[in-house]
Amino acid sequence: MVRRLPIGAEIQEGGGTHFRVWAPRRAGVQVAIEGPATGTRELHSLAPEPGGYFSGFVSSAGNGSLYRLRLDSGDMLFPDPASRYQPEGPHGPSQVIDPFSFQWSRTDWPGPAGKGQAVYEMHIGTFTPEGTWSAAAGQLPELASLGITLVEVMPVAEFPGRFGWGYDGVDLFAPTRLYGTPDDFRHFVDAAHSCGIGVILDVVYNHLGPDGNFLKEFSPDYFTGRYFCEWGDAINFDGENSGPVREFFLANAAYWISEYRLDGLRVDATQQIFDSSPKNILAEISAAARAAAGRRKIILFAENEPQQTNLIRPVEEGGCGLDFLWNDDFHHSAIVALTGRREGYYYDYLGTPQEFVSAMKWGYLYQGQYYAWQKKTRGTPSFGLKPESFVNYIQNHDQVANTGRGLRIHDLTSPGLLR
Repeated sequence: MVRRLPIGAEIQEGGGTHFRVWAPRRAGVQVAIEGPATGTRELHSLAPEPGGYFSGFVSSAGNGSLYRLRLDSGDMLFPDPASRYQPEGPHGPSQVIDPFSFQWSRTDWPGPAGKGQAVYEMHIGTFTPEGTWSAAAGQLPELASLGITLVEVMPVAEFPGRFGWGYDGVDLFAPTRLYGTPDDFRHFVDAAHSCGIGVILDVVYNHLGPDGNFLKEFSPDYFTGRYFCEWGDAINFDGENSGPVREFFLANAAYWISEYRLDGLRVDATQQIFDSSPKNILAEISAAARAAAGRRKIILFAENEPQQTNLIRPVEEGGCGLDFLWNDDFHHSAIVALTGRREGYYYDYLGTPQEFVSAMKWGYLYQGQYYAWQKKTRGTPSFGLKPESFVNYIQNHDQVANTGRGLRIHDLTSPGLLR
């Protein structure tokens, strides 16, 4: 069998589907193929492999087939941890998806250049009244006319409920059914490229949401208690049995770049991604994403509240090889200057012209100085980094408060004009 990813359901060229899952907690795994609207199930046992994997080929499964996984002949059936689509939500069946049936119109898209991007952060569910990929695609020419060159889509991994910001996703390979089908997502990317706009995706690799998260049923080693994560169980990137966990997340990063032709990733809250391995998981994510892009250019962003500049330094210098860091210092100064507010995050900022000059020149304002609000030092030195390595951004808080429609405009030029 020919596979592109180490896990999940993959349609084979001659027909049928190959399934592979990591479930070292279990003695046996079966695939339950569900009949359309009949409630019938075909059970197919997967063969055990070394290292806790199970795999097998099912000739009757094809594009659109619904399936679940039965563990140890139990009564409950679970979605595939690497499901490409959950049409009924995270508690429903997974669906076999053919990622190559979509016909791309912009096949010569080279990817975005790094410097000089104007980035628009978009929440698909609130960007239009319809809250769908198709409706959002219809507005892309307007964004292009404004000078937007890159759209940053907020997290889309499947999550429970009807609404959400996306930061509690539980099926990391499945774009949520709330906004449309996987091919609707591909159409959005294709339409953006036709408008000269790149698309990057916000991904959450520091935790998973609690509702609909079944990974522990397959292995408790997806998570670790060795670290404290602010939002849930920390991901096990460096403990016992962490190899397949790393593989899972590396496959996810490559998947978004290859199967959706995305132009990069924005990695959420990297300070909550814990890894003491000789090669940091973020460095491996960078390499995996670039390999998946082939000749296309991609750009990789990191959000990092403590402002650790090693994230964008070269791997050979001990860094992680990402491209850009969000500049929280610029944002905080801008909010103080615009609103006069100085509570919470904004306590240590004045919003003065000198802060803006320094942010444009040096990136971070705090590069190891004492930070009164957190009662500790903040930031690391940015010496040797180009000013355009920092994303200067601002958020329209009134719009978020009044309509729920979030807007952030980012500009990678430095010095640059925030639009």
